Amino acid sequence: MARRTGTTIGSLEEHPNLPEILGILAQLAHVRDDELPRLAEAWCNTIAVAEARDRALSPDSPLVLEALSAFEAVAALFDDDLRGEAAYVTVGCDVTTTALKAVRDAIAAAYARPCLSRSEYQALLRPWRTVYPASTVDEPDLGPRAEQVKELLALLPLLSSRCHDAEGRRLYDALVDRSFAQESDRADAREAAFQAAVLTSRRRVWALVRRSGAEGLSRPCPSCRGVASDERESSRVMALCLDAACALLVADALPDATTLVLTEPVTSLIPQQRGPSS
Repeated sequence: MARRTGTTIGSLEEHPNLPEILGILAQLAHVRDDELPRLAEAWCNTIAVAEARDRALSPDSPLVLEALSAFEAVAALFDDDLRGEAAYVTVGCDVTTTALKAVRDAIAAAYARPCLSRSEYQALLRPWRTVYPASTVDEPDLGPRAEQVKELLALLPLLSSRCHDAEGRRLYDALVDRSFAQESDRADAREAAFQAAVLTSRRRVWALVRRSGAEGLSRPCPSCRGVASDERESSRVMALCLDAACALLVADALPDATTLVLTEPVTSLIPQQRGPSS
């Protein structure tokens, strides 16, 4: 079978295996604790698997840098599990470590499918498909107020270009001012929201939302890359926005007053986001 090289695929949108890539990535935030041991048990590192992995992650493999970036996202989503210090972590670190090897092999296979043989592709993907026979998640489940979560996350790139966008600068300055108010109340509300994420099995989606939001706000302005900003101000604004997004994520499991403490400082500045999503 002829193999295509990575030079023929310029972006993820052009990838012929895009639905499978997106399906695997979307599933990651919804991996249950009881599925980690199954992934670990299904994974093994034979010579054939190792050779397939080497080919999948070779420099000329399609979008290999994006695949490696996805590996970093996996580590971030499962950071608590890998450290094993939190009381809510129920799976051993060694089991999670092995399970994530199965996850990374699946990601590598999905990205590199155009340059892998059928046997190489199946060898890398087999542990993942043992637990997830088919892609069942189109995008991460952001809860009943998903549209508000998305709208808030979409706001963050606007803030990152505030140096050339008057509306972005207005919002950013207002958020800086609000970040100093009710800090103790917000800290308590944030802890309550995270506990709600744990109880509703959304703690990995919580991590995904925070990572996505941080990337959006940290995106350099295309007009003046490298211009320094006040790191303390940026950190405060980022925390305010990410707390609001995560509160919306678990709003159905929080008292309205707790949700309001975290969301009002941000959503009150954005009229189209006020009120619960229909």
